[in-house]
Amino acid sequence: MVDVAKALSRPPTYPTKYFGCELGAQTQFDLKNDRFIVNGSHDANKLQGLLDNFIKRFVLCDECSNPETILSASQKNQTIKARCIACGHQSMVDMRHKLTTFILKNPPDVDPATITPSKGSKSKKGGRKGKKGEDCNGDDGDNDRASPEVNTQEQMANQRASGGVIDAPPEIVVDLDDDWGGEDVSDEAVAKRMQELTDAAKTMAMSEELEKTENERMNFFYSFVKEKIKSKSLAGADQEVLVEAERLEVKDKAALVLVELLMDQKVLTQIKQHRKLLLRFCHNNQKAQKYLLGGMEQLIGNEFKASLLPKVPHIFKELYDNDILEEEVLIDWNKKVSKKYVSKAVAQEIHDKATPFIKWLQEAEEEESDDDDDEVEVAFSTTGKVGAQTVTPEKTASPALNNGTATANGDEDEDDIDIDAI
Repeated sequence: MVDVAKALSRPPTYPTKYFGCELGAQTQFDLKNDRFIVNGSHDANKLQGLLDNFIKRFVLCDECSNPETILSASQKNQTIKARCIACGHQSMVDMRHKLTTFILKNPPDVDPATITPSKGSKSKKGGRKGKKGEDCNGDDGDNDRASPEVNTQEQMANQRASGGVIDAPPEIVVDLDDDWGGEDVSDEAVAKRMQELTDAAKTMAMSEELEKTENERMNFFYSFVKEKIKSKSLAGADQEVLVEAERLEVKDKAALVLVELLMDQKVLTQIKQHRKLLLRFCHNNQKAQKYLLGGMEQLIGNEFKASLLPKVPHIFKELYDNDILEEEVLIDWNKKVSKKYVSKAVAQEIHDKATPFIKWLQEAEEEESDDDDDEVEVAFSTTGKVGAQTVTPEKTASPALNNGTATANGDEDEDDIDIDAI
């Protein structure tokens, strides 16, 4: 809350009190430890919406919608002014909201930590409740004796009783014509501060989302992808989709959502179309591949059984050829018929249709194994050169020589030997 308030240039007590007023919840301020609490459990989307409303009411300029405004409170006139340092426009804040009472009692230029509560600030009936039926949903109430306004009224009453001179209480007024420090009001600087404000608001909402259950986080991811499809911005946003799934800690199961939102009867074409996005989740991630198979079972068995069941081997082969599913995962899937995603009877039908493709995979695996087992003769020599050597095979003696008989040609060779040359 401190970071959000800093981005808004408002005390953190203001948005916290606004949440309390809108939600009907009590609020607690621990100024020393910078803790600002709204009691109760509240939905992150609802808090985000309330924060947006707070920004519109008490931050944005009425003229240029710029968030760089300065509030000034006048207790005497019971008014709150907003001055835009970007365009110079001045406007009055709508005083009908309950938060305005709190702002008047706690002006933005007064540090709440410096206000010291007076003794006897609690009523005799105890607590911070005033009259009967007056609910203090984080509000200070009109009878809060610690407020500077009430202390001033007490002093004036004492002076009247003693017959002294009554001085009017000092009015807290901000001079709107003062120099505001020469803050950069260029379009670029304004845009940068707007982005910081948006990022701070998103960070608060995101931290709330991570505390949700896995099913709720899957719903957040589903809405994110659906919005991308609706706005036709999914193409080229595969990295952004992956980052969102990792942020919500649903990367493995995200494949179920992708199949549900991206696939229909034209699944063979859609696998190629969304190959890059599917690889972001399934590459070297066998767990995500198994969830993808589960999503395919739901698509085939529950949504388009009549048209897709005969195409099961083609669908699996397309996933295999595009490196989305690994051979090991497919063979392991075929070993057991599961009813996790569809009924067991439908799952069995899908397995039966996939049998030819799985058999082809297994045979291909066996052939590779046989090729690896072929013996290779290796020649080793202590005197040979390093590298590949050409080896001339030895000639096998003919059967006639093996029987000890000589050919006619052999006899002629022996007769031609020159003895003198020896």
